[in-house]
Amino acid sequence: MSPDPVHVLLADDHPVYRDGLAGLLGATTDLVVVGQAATGREAVELAASLTPDVVVLDLNMPELNGVDAARQIVGTAPHTAVLILTMYDDDALVFQAIQAGARGYLLKSADPDTVLAAVRSVARGEAIFGAALAQRLSHWFTSMDEHRGPFVQLTPRENQALDLIARGWGNPAIADRMGVSPKTVRNLVSNIFAKLQVADRAAAIAKARDAGLGTL
Repeated sequence: MSPDPVHVLLADDHPVYRDGLAGLLGATTDLVVVGQAATGREAVELAASLTPDVVVLDLNMPELNGVDAARQIVGTAPHTAVLILTMYDDDALVFQAIQAGARGYLLKSADPDTVLAAVRSVARGEAIFGAALAQRLSHWFTSMDEHRGPFVQLTPRENQALDLIARGWGNPAIADRMGVSPKTVRNLVSNIFAKLQVADRAAAIAKARDAGLGTL
């Protein structure tokens, strides 16, 4: 029996490019386009209703930019992989997209086979970047300030929440300490579990303490 196809949501405000991408994915046997969005807001709404495996998202989107859309998609559905596919080769945007939870960043100049491979890879939980971007990211990660925390895949706020989790704090206490709502803490915890690839709080605590978090 063949595995279930990967469900993909496409989000791009240029219909010609979006339709071309849909045709590229539709010509495969393992990738299925389940929806198309023309704005960042529509991408967030469709991601919530369709629960795709992958959202292929442009950065320059009306109503809600791609970085903010990615952040909202990952915040509500951390197991949905976001792949940024854009024309912008800009370090700041790459880093913002990663901090927002995107698993991959690819330029629209990439050839079709590279795009298909990237969609499949992020669906498997891998992080995918073009060769030039990957080299710059490697340099950036190795030179990161210590205050960002030991887990580079987590945002500073997620690292802060993980430190409190490792100290044995419950969600209500974390919400009070961080000055956020309990719902925000629940989303942070879900994101942490997904990014650390752990199933529960105990496993997250073990990883955090191994990295030096949770000390008083």
